[in-house]
Amino acid sequence: MFPTKQSSAPGKDSAGPEAAATTIARLRWYICGLLFFATTGNYVDRQVISLLKPVLEQEFNWSEAAYGWIVFAFQLAYAIMMPLAGRAIDYLGTRLGYMLAMLLWSVAAMAHAFAGSALGFGAARFALGIGESANFPAALKTVAHWFPRRERALATGIFNSGANVGALLVPVLVPYLVIHFGWRSAFLLTGIPGLIWAAVWYWFFREPEDHPNLGAGELELIRSDHEESMSEIHVPYLELLGSRAAWAFLIGKFLTDPVWWFFLFWLPGFLSSRYGLELSELGLPLVVIYTASMVGSVGGGWISSTLIKRGSTVNRARKTAMLICAVAVTASIFVYKAGDNLWLAVALISIAAAAHQGWSANIFNLPSDVFPQRAVASVVGLGGMGGAVGGLLASPAIGHWLDWSGGYYAPLFVFAGSLYLVALGIIQLLVPDIERAR
Repeated sequence: MFPTKQSSAPGKDSAGPEAAATTIARLRWYICGLLFFATTGNYVDRQVISLLKPVLEQEFNWSEAAYGWIVFAFQLAYAIMMPLAGRAIDYLGTRLGYMLAMLLWSVAAMAHAFAGSALGFGAARFALGIGESANFPAALKTVAHWFPRRERALATGIFNSGANVGALLVPVLVPYLVIHFGWRSAFLLTGIPGLIWAAVWYWFFREPEDHPNLGAGELELIRSDHEESMSEIHVPYLELLGSRAAWAFLIGKFLTDPVWWFFLFWLPGFLSSRYGLELSELGLPLVVIYTASMVGSVGGGWISSTLIKRGSTVNRARKTAMLICAVAVTASIFVYKAGDNLWLAVALISIAAAAHQGWSANIFNLPSDVFPQRAVASVVGLGGMGGAVGGLLASPAIGHWLDWSGGYYAPLFVFAGSLYLVALGIIQLLVPDIERAR
């Protein structure tokens, strides 16, 4: 049960949580918990196909290039929809917009079960990309509205760790479902929780000023460093594209998101081809990697949040955390040195994956650090588009490279480990000091 106390908030209608005349202590963290579960489902639904890659390749006789184009379909939809999804969330609001997005991507995830060809999977992936594109614009807009600046990186790290929990759950659940009920059941059963979440979200969520279960003290804390009225500010896309900070976020995502896509969609294939692991044997290595990345997500947010609380500027705190992560992700460069040692390779990939998620917990807060809250979802949408464009360019190239080279992954890991320092250098050049944009 939520810790509660009696509240006498006036002027609320009887729908949703308004029926309960209680104040929930630390309500903002329960909202963060809903974001965590949404992001977990987001990554479960997108990750199932990567674990099933060896099974589906055998059943449908796919090449690496064909699989790359299926991944491309998801990323194409994601890239097209990201800026539109951010704008839609700004227009519809997070309550309605997030619910509709969740319903769409859950149905699309379940539709994979009815695909019978690469084209069918590509169509299902495209629909999944349309729905899932709204997750991060909606979640980050919610964090910007529900948390003061000094807590946002930690809140982002917590909800973003759902990506790792989702990726962690897939190798645990999917082999069991496939062995006992067939591969189609993996798509059907993992899509159902999203339908439940959508109903809970629409019933419980409100903006801070409208939530009957939010106490006056917590509302004052949330609004302690909010500098503008959300209802009065709307920033056009042309103005956003004229901002160096928007380009810094977009380029940073363009360079580093494809690395995470690579870890998500190609790691099971790498472990299977390089170390001969069967579907039932992939679970433990992937659980180790994604557990590490979950720790990295929270840890990266904790570093910058702690520095801010100790008096550091937002600029110094964010960039210090990002530099630590950019250096740590270079562990990926040495994966090829692991040779036949599976667990050394897993350890190096774990460090790189954890560092990526720590990086993400901080770069995701650049829009809310710089832009007015009404623009946050739109800026996140632009950055997500940049990341998806990077991914859709990379996926077919990776597939063709692996077909041409006979499955030689070493250059891919070297390239992945090198991009973060480049991205941080560009961000520093474009935004030498994080400050509020007019």
